[in-house]
Amino acid sequence: MAIAARKREVRRDLLAVRAAMADDELEHAGAALTKQALALPELAAARTVAAYVSVGHEPETRPLLEALRSRGTRVLLPVLLPDDDLDWARYEGEAKLAEAEHPGRIRLYEPGGERLGTHAVIEADVVLLPGLAVDGRGVRLGRGGGSYDRVLARLAVSAALPDDAAEAAGEGAAGDGFGAGAGAGAGAGAGAGAGAGAGAGAGAGAGAGAGAGPA
Repeated sequence: MAIAARKREVRRDLLAVRAAMADDELEHAGAALTKQALALPELAAARTVAAYVSVGHEPETRPLLEALRSRGTRVLLPVLLPDDDLDWARYEGEAKLAEAEHPGRIRLYEPGGERLGTHAVIEADVVLLPGLAVDGRGVRLGRGGGSYDRVLARLAVSAALPDDAAEAAGEGAAGDGFGAGAGAGAGAGAGAGAGAGAGAGAGAGAGAGAGAGPA
């Protein structure tokens, strides 16, 4: 089977497992994600964190965003551009998140306020990435749009990733949904294996810009 077809199959399987999660399982996954992420020493020391607002059946990230904001951490959230690249804006509370209209896309919530540009992510001390699956080397499988592959490529160019993760990020930057997230991992997964050892995608890979190890 061709690699591209295999990735589509794995994505389909992982999304099906995620969609089948009961509400209490999803709530537990979100709570576990928040707890594990907040326990990371890289996150505790970070002055700026790039994160994301969970969508669909992803573990809820809003409690984590609020916890970081209450610490005084500057939190950057993505804003999807027409070409699928990501701009960034500062998170200023859940009340200032708005549903964004992106025809043909899953419903997204994005921050208001000043757009800081696509390269603002390299200012982050820690980058928290969504992912359907993340392997032991920190290589993630995304939804296939390539948005975070571009983010990871920027981090690699800025020397925010260690060499092995930078190489993997470069390999994924063509938009196939693969990329490497470096840093201490935080995941709340619903572990049903699919394909080549991929755990089910209820988890979120956490990539530290400081390069503290594989996510």
